[in-house]
Amino acid sequence: MLELRHLRTLIALRDAGSLVEAAERVHLTQSALSHQIKDLEERLGNPLFLRKTRPVAFTRSGERLLALADQILPQVRMAERDLARLAGDEQGRLHMAIECHSCFQWLMPTIDRFRDHWQEVEVDIPSGHNFDPLPALAREQLDLVITADPQPLAGVHYEPLFRYEGLLAVAKQHRLVDRPYVTPSDLAEETLITYPVEHARLDVFTQFLDPAGLAPREVRTAELTIMMMQLVASGRGVCALPNWALTEYLERDYVRALPLGEHGVWSTLFAAIREDTRELPWMEDFLRTARETSFAVLSGIKPA
Repeated sequence: MLELRHLRTLIALRDAGSLVEAAERVHLTQSALSHQIKDLEERLGNPLFLRKTRPVAFTRSGERLLALADQILPQVRMAERDLARLAGDEQGRLHMAIECHSCFQWLMPTIDRFRDHWQEVEVDIPSGHNFDPLPALAREQLDLVITADPQPLAGVHYEPLFRYEGLLAVAKQHRLVDRPYVTPSDLAEETLITYPVEHARLDVFTQFLDPAGLAPREVRTAELTIMMMQLVASGRGVCALPNWALTEYLERDYVRALPLGEHGVWSTLFAAIREDTRELPWMEDFLRTARETSFAVLSGIKPA
């Protein structure tokens, strides 16, 4: 009667806070998700949550099943890992590079969780190498690259992790602060603060300014997100960052954030791996752990 998929659905509903976002997380349509929950409620003879509440409010029956899910699902996951070890080679190497300055917010807890279960896999983020990460992945110098800029390379597979929206951070007294969104022409009069990377790898250029044939008045670079935020807060420029990278500063009321354009600019973050490693048990588990951890620690992201 009660299946693991039901428990996973309820966890997704609790974590997402709405049917729409929960359906995205479990890769169902909202209609299919509603039908699954309604069918379960009819089998159990009890409603599991209150309709038309946000975030979702669970009934006592729903809370009981959530407690069961919190107890059972981690045990199932552990058993799956153990079976994967028994079925294949448990040794491995996971050397990775990150083409994302603000990715450590979710990547480090991902690595910590992964190491707890796959101590026999060598995990490292090599530094001091002067090479392009994606070609190095194809040459087997690396095993995984976190990137938002996939390139067609033979033997390389791009596994989507999550989607995120790019937002423009501005000072609280900025002239644009009361706008519902910014336009490319708005940035033509601004100093744009970016990480020190090529413009071709920044969404604010490739998806927002370049299509409009416009450029900011000036571009200034900073190595760290906190440095960028200090410059923005003091009125010395604006910067475009992933929504989840701005959450901490918005909650502190340090800066304000505006969508890039009326419909926003959305991008996908990928884990690039080689085709020959896709089905390795520990690689599959790392990717799954990365997705789970991302949705646990980040705000404003969506399933890819």
